[in-house]
Amino acid sequence: MKSIRRLLTVATAAGAALGLAIGAAPSAGALNAVDPVTASPYLYQWGAVPNAANVMKSTGVKAFTLAFVLSDGGCNPKWDGNRELGGADATLINTIRNAGGEVIPSFGGWSGNKLGQKCPSVSALADAYQKVISRYKLKAIDIDIEAGEFENNAVQDRVLGALKTVKQNNPGLKAVITMPTNVSGPNSWGQRLIKQSKALGADIDAWSVMPFDFSNGGDMAAMTRSAVDGLKNQLKSTYGWSDDQAYRRSGLSSMNGKTDNAGEVVSVANYQAIRDYATSKHLARFTFWATNRDHGNCGGSSDSCSGIPQGDFDFTKIVAGYNG
Repeated sequence: MKSIRRLLTVATAAGAALGLAIGAAPSAGALNAVDPVTASPYLYQWGAVPNAANVMKSTGVKAFTLAFVLSDGGCNPKWDGNRELGGADATLINTIRNAGGEVIPSFGGWSGNKLGQKCPSVSALADAYQKVISRYKLKAIDIDIEAGEFENNAVQDRVLGALKTVKQNNPGLKAVITMPTNVSGPNSWGQRLIKQSKALGADIDAWSVMPFDFSNGGDMAAMTRSAVDGLKNQLKSTYGWSDDQAYRRSGLSSMNGKTDNAGEVVSVANYQAIRDYATSKHLARFTFWATNRDHGNCGGSSDSCSGIPQGDFDFTKIVAGYNG
């Protein structure tokens, strides 16, 4: 995701400015019986960073998708490409777990160096993923595959191969792939990725599309339904699943308020309608970008404001009510 969704130039500066103490490694005792895949809004450590425990208390949300794990320029994972795994982000994970929640780190995004491109082989990429999985004793990971990592056959295959490896090496680990979409569903790159996952034997637990940045306005609830229906149809035709089986492996990552496209807006009412649709289809994943922006009546959209009239954390509260 790009622009106000994935502004890593801001992230880099903010990461250096945080100056937080090194966090202790999350302990096994801190893990909670929360599925981090189903309902976990994105949360990032730049711009206006809300207190995660307070957000959980005020909204009822139990999990967050933490963005982003990137390459440090080589095949080594760091938060936003510059923060070590043991720093402020480990502290954040402990905070969420100590409040009874859980996390799913997201690898990739629109900007920055991607591990899928920088790691030279399937085994090297799997090792990079494993460093993060082991460091935080993870239940799930999200691969937000976009831009050059998405639009490259060899890199797609490397990512799928690495996910296959880490799932084999970590029984019970869930793998999510988040990718761009057209209104009609996955584009040719997304269709290839799904077909290759079957060909390579990569067991992806949830496929999540990003149904925004494709219009200049209109009914975003209807366009979101169309995009997810298109994803479902692609999964159904590729895997031979029923409609119900395919929907239960499908998901969506929306955006609250004004998106990167002028005139395109996901309102609170839109998002409520999208949640009702997700509930009716038992989608595997329902989320949005991002809790940091879940505030309104504060001028134009930014990394700390949705740009529309809304209450604090209205979108996060909608996610918190989703049970799949």
